[in-house]
Amino acid sequence: MKKLLLALMCMSMALFTTACSDSSDKKETEKQEEQKKQEEQKKEETKKEEQKKDEESSMPGSVEGGKQYTAVISVEGYGDITLTLDEGIAPKTVDNFVKLANEGFYNGLTFHRIMDGFMIQGGDPEGNGTGGSDETIEGEFKSNGFNNTLSHKKGVISMARSSNPNSASSQFFIVEEDSTFLDGDYAAFGYVTDGMDVVEKIAEDAKPTDNNGTINPEDQPVITSITVTEAE
Repeated sequence: MKKLLLALMCMSMALFTTACSDSSDKKETEKQEEQKKQEEQKKEETKKEEQKKDEESSMPGSVEGGKQYTAVISVEGYGDITLTLDEGIAPKTVDNFVKLANEGFYNGLTFHRIMDGFMIQGGDPEGNGTGGSDETIEGEFKSNGFNNTLSHKKGVISMARSSNPNSASSQFFIVEEDSTFLDGDYAAFGYVTDGMDVVEKIAEDAKPTDNNGTINPEDQPVITSITVTEAE
């Protein structure tokens, strides 16, 4: 009888040991599979990052050493906004803006769209967001094949456009606060060096008629002039 009990106990212990061993092996296998999965995901992410870098390096983009300009936007009743425009960042965009300013195109136009905490937009001869000059320019931003390196941080000036990536003409905007979600889809081309308080005051005083920042014609701040000089 004792021998039978001893034999049963040994069998029970053997089964328990086997079960524990099977459970341990299963956990180890699952652990290895999870590690393998993570390694594959990491490789895939690295591959995508390398592809992105290759794409960016192969497309035209911002370069150092381009001409720099100082632009002064004078706004009636508010004062001056001084900006540095960098041709190296977006050459076609800068050249277009400088050309229009030198022709006096912007004199007497307005800021027709203002969203406090976001941006002020102007440069439309129609005063309602539908107008522009006689020319449109190529959109110098990443989603349009141009690696623009200037981020839409507070004080950056950029070109407004329609859904067509190459529709920018004369309308521009200055961001009042960091708006980096615009990066890659709009052509930033300069930044405010003095007069950010003017931008903020214009935004603060605005009385939009809708959630899109539309300003009534009689309430639109007037751009008396934009003067541009080449930096030394």
